[in-house]
Amino acid sequence: MDEARLPKIKVMPPGPESQKWHSRAAKHMKGYSGQVKQFPVVFASGSGNSISDVDGNTYIDFSAGIYCNSTGHCHPKVVEKTTEHVKTLMNCHDFTTPVKALFLEKLASVLPGDLSGIQLFGGGSEAVEAALRAVRVIKEGKYEMFSFWADWHGKTMNSMSLSSLGNTAFGPRATGCHLSPTPNCFRCPLKLKYPECGLACMEALEGTIEMEGTGQQAGLIMEPIQGYSGSVVYKDEIIPRISEICKRQDMIFVVDEILAGMGRTGKMFCVEHYDIVPDVIVLGKGVAGGFPISAFAVKEEYSWALEVASASTTYGGNPMACAAGLATLEVIEEENLLDNVNAVSKKMMEKLVEIKDSHKIVGDVRGKGFLLGIDLVKDKNTNEPFIEAGKKVYVEAFKRGLAWIPAGNILRLAPPLTMTEDLAIKGLEIIDEAIGIAEKDLGYK
Repeated sequence: MDEARLPKIKVMPPGPESQKWHSRAAKHMKGYSGQVKQFPVVFASGSGNSISDVDGNTYIDFSAGIYCNSTGHCHPKVVEKTTEHVKTLMNCHDFTTPVKALFLEKLASVLPGDLSGIQLFGGGSEAVEAALRAVRVIKEGKYEMFSFWADWHGKTMNSMSLSSLGNTAFGPRATGCHLSPTPNCFRCPLKLKYPECGLACMEALEGTIEMEGTGQQAGLIMEPIQGYSGSVVYKDEIIPRISEICKRQDMIFVVDEILAGMGRTGKMFCVEHYDIVPDVIVLGKGVAGGFPISAFAVKEEYSWALEVASASTTYGGNPMACAAGLATLEVIEEENLLDNVNAVSKKMMEKLVEIKDSHKIVGDVRGKGFLLGIDLVKDKNTNEPFIEAGKKVYVEAFKRGLAWIPAGNILRLAPPLTMTEDLAIKGLEIIDEAIGIAEKDLGYK
């Protein structure tokens, strides 16, 4: 695809073919995500940094399959290596295959520190659940787990119990799951200001552990950057402080890098920005260029626990997934994609700051690497979320050829690691235009 010609809108989306196919699927498929409900376009193909719908429209991709297509759509090497195993062996349960051994070796080589005990799964929630089982084995029967408000760890029982549920019809959390106020300095849940606050959120965390817990604390799981809740980036001292608290409380520190990992923040794993090696790390999404695979890894000293915790899965580590994962890791290295993320994201952030300064409803722009967010507000003095504006900006930009991710008043930008500077700036110009339209329509100009 010639990027100079992107985006290419032939028919106002969602076009008639999208409407036809979505209507057919919606008769049976229930519970679509917010992004589909707001803009039910039907995709047909993807190539590199672009994605095309069934009406012939081609969009700049600022979603990457919601953080999954790290090497761009249908990278030739990923396609080739995956196809080899589609033709030869798709699944053999948890038996070893040569490509699995190669993938495990490659993954171990890029993991931080001595995180070398690995289990493979199919989806992120499954990996989180397995990691939590391992934590409870390591802590010999202790079962209490802690996380933060607005974190998101999955859609299974324990992973969801350690997530912010919003209006989800869910019922009680699983036993022993507790959440502490998020260290979000833009919207401090304690109504304090940084740095005068003295990081009171960390005192709140210790208080939650000691007062809500019953002495059976096993571990803490956190996203190093909150994704679902709007690309919330913490102050540099936060994650090291949390690591210290876990050590002091004799808890296992689990970092959920499913969304933030695999190069998305400009380092292979987000915790590397803080020189931290957690006890357990969970990964997924971008690890196989869009093919389903997830994993978690523990420090070598805890590898014994993986022999005790239930390990095997029906699809985890199948030959196709391992081939896609191996190829993806090789592409990230061979094409110097971390350097690309750091260089292009710097230009993107400069443009985002310009957008913030020129619009009344942009309260904050933030992120690391290609994990970015735009926070829309009704008033920059109060930072009151402007959800109506978020919906409008999302739709207006999509109409103009930008495929991206909404989250209420927060708009998320997650291009493939292959995104070029010219195309990234073009995408941001579309967003700039869409914000201007929203301001005008909502009476802010």
